Amino acid sequence: MAGPHEQGNGPPVTSPHPRTEAGQAGLAALIARPAGALVALDFDGTLSPIVEDPAAARALPAATAALRRLAGLAGTVAIITGRPAAEAAQYAGVADARGVIVLGHYGSERWEDGELSSPPPPPGLAAARAELPAVLAAARAADGTFVEDKGRAVAVHTRRAASPQAELDRLREPVTALADRTGLTLEPGRFVLELRPPGSDKGQALRELAARRSAAAVMFCGDDLGDLPAFRAIGELRTAGTPGLAVCSGSAEVPELAEQADLVVAGPTGVTQLLDWLAGTWDGGS
Repeated sequence: MAGPHEQGNGPPVTSPHPRTEAGQAGLAALIARPAGALVALDFDGTLSPIVEDPAAARALPAATAALRRLAGLAGTVAIITGRPAAEAAQYAGVADARGVIVLGHYGSERWEDGELSSPPPPPGLAAARAELPAVLAAARAADGTFVEDKGRAVAVHTRRAASPQAELDRLREPVTALADRTGLTLEPGRFVLELRPPGSDKGQALRELAARRSAAAVMFCGDDLGDLPAFRAIGELRTAGTPGLAVCSGSAEVPELAEQADLVVAGPTGVTQLLDWLAGTWDGGS
C-alpha cells in the first residue's frame, strides 16, 4: 500500500500504515471489532477510475469482489456518492448484493436490498435544468463541455475541453449565479461543477449512517473535494469517541484531500488492496 504521499500501482505491503495517531487508532478499532465497523466509500475515483464519460464508469472488478466479501464480514458496508443510488449500485456491481447500502445524491437517496427510497425532487432543480443550456451558451462554453443530468442534480463537465481547469474556472461564476437563483448548492469537483439540493452532503450522510448503525469504528475512502465533508465527519466522530480512519484515493488532480487524510493509497487500485487486506485480516486469510 502506498505511503501517505506516494502514487503508483505497486503491490500492497502486508499492512497499511496511517500517518496520524488518530488514523492508527481508527484502523486498530476497525480490526478489533468487525461487527461494529462501518466501511464507507465514494464511487467515482475511489471504486471506479475517472473516465471522460460518466455513464461509462464502472468499479474495478476486484473492487466489486472486495465489497461483496466485506459485506459478509463488516457490520456495515456503504457507498456514499453524488450519483443516483440505483445507478451507483449497478455501476459498482452490487445491485443484487445483500449487505451493501448505497446512499446516492449525497445521502438523499438510499438503495438497500434492491429497494430504492428517495424524497420528492428538490425545488429549483427543474428551473436550473431548463436554464443551464442558455447559461452555458451565453458564457460561450468551450467545445467538449457537457451537461450530465443526474435526476436530482445536474453537472457541468469540462474534462473533455482543451483546457479543462481553465474552462472550469471560467464557468464557475455563471454556474454559481444559476445555483444562487434557483436555491441550489454548487459542488465543485474534478473538472465538474454540480448543482444539487442544499442541506445534504457526504459528511451528514456518514454521521447519520454511523448513528443509525451504532458504529464502533468508521472508515471513509474518497478522492474529490465533495468528500471533504466526510473527512470532517470522521474528525467529529473521533472527537465524540468513535474511532475513525480517513483514506484518500490519491490523484494529482486533488492534492487538498491527501493533505486531510490519515492514509493515502494509489487510486482505485490502492483502495481495492486496502479492502482486500481488511477482509483478509477479519476472516484470517487473504
